[in-house]
Amino acid sequence: MEYANYIGYSDVYPYEVIRKISDKTLEIRGMDTEKDPEWKPIIEAGGFSGHCVNQHTQKWIITSNEANRVFRIRLHKDGIWRGKHGEKFKLNDKPRCFYDYNF
Repeated sequence: MEYANYIGYSDVYPYEVIRKISDKTLEIRGMDTEKDPEWKPIIEAGGFSGHCVNQHTQKWIITSNEANRVFRIRLHKDGIWRGKHGEKFKLNDKPRCFYDYNF
């Protein structure tokens, strides 16, 4: 797997795997994300202040940035990759970004 996507409740942010230290330790670096200008959220009345009806079709421009911080994540006994402060990551073949417009 080349990417470790940070799972922050309903939001997802992409990180790239820089180096495999061991089977249980990886070094990762955050990637830059920018909403694709061709995709526009459609907000309708409802929810807390509005409901985004097309959020599952989001498009993002995701790029590597060598200036971003590199840090380690470790595989825990429960099978979840975590950062030093308990952040959860899921390994994947593709970087993924998702912003939940409904919160």
